[in-house]
Amino acid sequence: MTTIYHNPRCSKSRQCLAIVEERQQDIEVIKYLETPPSIEELTTIIKLLGIQPIALVRTNESIWKEQYKGNSYTDQELIEMMCAHPKLIERPIVIHEGKAVIGRPPEKVIKIV
Repeated sequence: MTTIYHNPRCSKSRQCLAIVEERQQDIEVIKYLETPPSIEELTTIIKLLGIQPIALVRTNESIWKEQYKGNSYTDQELIEMMCAHPKLIERPIVIHEGKAVIGRPPEKVIKIV
């Protein structure tokens, strides 16, 4: 099973999904803006990605600039922010066989699928 956290309005996310669909049959597409991950799910995703939570934050989003920019946050606070405002989560995220990658550029998913 391959899981993609997908935003259909994002061209990079659509390109990434197309690559995954070419290579995999069993795909779970999660439209994370409609169904945000739980704190536990996002914590697991970040561990699979091997990154710090701040690396998953879209710091160019207006929500970030207007409400959070310029302050310091713990990892837990960042995860809670992303769950409360899923627009802040970098996209797309692909998970396959215990590995995860942010599909930017979309070709990065080829490494794991």
